[in-house]
Amino acid sequence: MIKEQIQQLSKNIFNDVVANRRHLHSHPELSFQEVETSAFVAGKLDELGLKYERMADNGLVALIKGDKPSDKVVALRADMDALPITEVNEVSYKSQNIGVMHACGHDAHTSSLLGTAKILTDLKSQFGGTVKLIFQPAEEKLPGGASIMIKEGVLENPKPQAVLGQHVMPLIEAGKVGFRAGKYMASTDEIYVTVRGKGGHGAQPQQNVDPVIIMAHMLTALQQIVSRFADPKSPSVLSFGKVIANGATNVIPNEVYLEGTFRTMDEKWRNEAHIKMKKMAEGICESMGGSCEFNIMRGYPFLINEEKLTAATRGHAEDYLGKENVLDLDIWMAAEDFAYYSQVADSCFYRLGTRNESRGITSSVHTPTFDVEEDAFKISTGLMAYLAVKQLGN
Repeated sequence: MIKEQIQQLSKNIFNDVVANRRHLHSHPELSFQEVETSAFVAGKLDELGLKYERMADNGLVALIKGDKPSDKVVALRADMDALPITEVNEVSYKSQNIGVMHACGHDAHTSSLLGTAKILTDLKSQFGGTVKLIFQPAEEKLPGGASIMIKEGVLENPKPQAVLGQHVMPLIEAGKVGFRAGKYMASTDEIYVTVRGKGGHGAQPQQNVDPVIIMAHMLTALQQIVSRFADPKSPSVLSFGKVIANGATNVIPNEVYLEGTFRTMDEKWRNEAHIKMKKMAEGICESMGGSCEFNIMRGYPFLINEEKLTAATRGHAEDYLGKENVLDLDIWMAAEDFAYYSQVADSCFYRLGTRNESRGITSSVHTPTFDVEEDAFKISTGLMAYLAVKQLGN
């Protein structure tokens, strides 16, 4: 049976997948700068005899066509970029690019998809249909590599009936995966605010328009956008993580600068909230004698896993791994540019467990101590190959 063949091939290439992952981990590149990463992937595709097309500068798209007759198409996506973080792990494959680190597992995603490509290439006589491999740049930075690749036609010629993506999850034990049908991850918008007043001596506040006090009132009031305007059944988050009031103990500054994020899972409410936030902030500033610039940089949409596709994909995962190794996921208010695919095509984004408490591999993504349990690669490549083959109807 093809499942057993995939499982055996997955074992055969395990060491190669680990080696590829360690190479990528040692040589991380930031979003929109994945030149060497792209060249490495291209070289591996060349070794497999797969032709590829470049998109979004550093992105690569390749096709694997099964020998049996079928018009079905499934796309598999992996992201390739790293983060501006200095790694502190003392491992043989530690980042050699100071200040840049694969702290979100994209090295694992790319090496896994290369392994999946090897398996499917070896088995193309066993299935019908086409597998589209998407190696995507710039997941971590707006506007997101997914949006650019979609604009450049990555979901056309041929058009996939489904798009699948997997992402590491340090909360899940290696050897297990997680699924959630329906809304899964949030949209994300970046907020940049400058509150202006009239600075001066802190001992003479009556002569000034204090932007620090204006900012404090504005920050508190803006939380009502979530607590009093948002539907409680639809999750929303408004957080400000950066406030700069560059005065002194006795100096009121002329202006205060803020940065924050707004996240939700409803596009209609998202648009309404943008208007309410800006109107509320400007109104408070004006009523207190100041002014503000309230700018929202629109980010990724929310990610939705198509119900029928996700149910079927989960069932195939249970068949491949056993029901005990397939878990339910909760809503997660982080964001992912895979959401762009999910907004225009039936999609399923699932989680690959990478945790190993006995080895201390428990750190969250986006931290300088993040790492993955490489035993996860024993299932990551074969599972995705099996999901693709089953999705194609084989």
